[in-house]
Amino acid sequence: MLFEELNLIEPILKALQTEGYTNPTPIQEQSIPTILTGRDLLGCAQTGTGKTAAFAIPMLQLLNKDKEHENTKGGPRKPIRALVLTPTRELAIQIEESFKAYGKNLALRHLVIFGGVGQKAQTDALHRGVDILIATPGRMLDLMNQGFINLKDIEIFVLDEADRMLDMGFIHDVKKTIAKLPAKRQTLFFSATMPPEIQKLADTILTTPLKVEVTPVSSTAEKIEQSIYYVDKNDKKNLLIHILKDKTIATALVFTRTKHGADRIVKDLIKVGVKAEAIHGNKSQNARQRALTNFKAKVTRILVATDIAARGIDVDELTHVINYELPNVPETYVHRIGRTGRAGNSGISFSFCDGEEKEYLDDIEKLIAIKIPVQEDHPYAMSWQSLMSGAAAAKVKGKSKPTRGARQERTEYKPNMSGKKPAGGGSSNGGGNRRFSSSRPKAKTS
Repeated sequence: MLFEELNLIEPILKALQTEGYTNPTPIQEQSIPTILTGRDLLGCAQTGTGKTAAFAIPMLQLLNKDKEHENTKGGPRKPIRALVLTPTRELAIQIEESFKAYGKNLALRHLVIFGGVGQKAQTDALHRGVDILIATPGRMLDLMNQGFINLKDIEIFVLDEADRMLDMGFIHDVKKTIAKLPAKRQTLFFSATMPPEIQKLADTILTTPLKVEVTPVSSTAEKIEQSIYYVDKNDKKNLLIHILKDKTIATALVFTRTKHGADRIVKDLIKVGVKAEAIHGNKSQNARQRALTNFKAKVTRILVATDIAARGIDVDELTHVINYELPNVPETYVHRIGRTGRAGNSGISFSFCDGEEKEYLDDIEKLIAIKIPVQEDHPYAMSWQSLMSGAAAAKVKGKSKPTRGARQERTEYKPNMSGKKPAGGGSSNGGGNRRFSSSRPKAKTS
């Protein structure tokens, strides 16, 4: 199918042509016609599937249709007509860039707001009038409470990355925002997985929605070449430096579990002459955006990121993802390596695994239903005996499982370590293996 077959207006088709888009992705092909009819939509899709365009393109067309009949000569400031709520600054910025690209030939105004920066520029823009508002929950509620934002005229509401909202502790802020929306509206709801609390939220805010499900979370891109490096924890730094001696690795996204770990890796790489920057929650918004811009422009060779900061990173032609530390939630592994192999391109994923992480690897392989090939040809290879000894020791000491109630940067999910199927057999989207705790610590505001 071509975009021309989706009954899109000429200004949008022209913008898509400028961006080099000709064929819609599966979620775009299924979502765009439904959204154009004004129907609610429930999308189960992870980042990298073309989800943003799937809702941004039809939203622009619907809003533009009414815009053409507006009397733009003078009169009061026009109200906010569409709201997109998303969990992180990076994702919010990326979504706003998409609206800018697809709507470049339309007279619609859009604005992105998030915390971590001064609010004056944002409130000034709100005062001038905005058709489409893209926001993170914390700043959104803050400006609503101050009287800068009124949602009574919202025609289209998008809740993006709903499961990540829950993970980051924003679900109560989301519910407060929804309570301020008009009952008559079109709602578009997107989540990579559908755990019970997210499904319950979807059921309460959607009206007879069409469900679109693509790329289940348990699947990994077929074009991504994956490999495991068994290595002692103390040798990971040297292994990373060894791998990066390969000059064919032009850029790589390196994942670590903690902010402190990300900063430490950057220092280690800079010491050996590798240009690297970190992106995580403790960095200012300007620093994060600068690091991402440098990485996209290939000024910075290595970007080291934590999971929360990396959600929404979309870099064209990124060839390598390196898991310096394995995540303790298997779905996170899928999201991580999905940063490469995008838009039909091939990609390569290297994952380091020490003894304490062996149990995480077992969970990952169970979820994706493949055995990841082991790369033994490197100078820091860990013997199988040492690996199993370390895994056994970690199990005895309880290191392999996060302590309930402790403040964790890894995740607030508790992975299924038992090997047993969850009650009811789980779900096809991989959500059945997750358990949520009502006492989850709240992450830093976006």
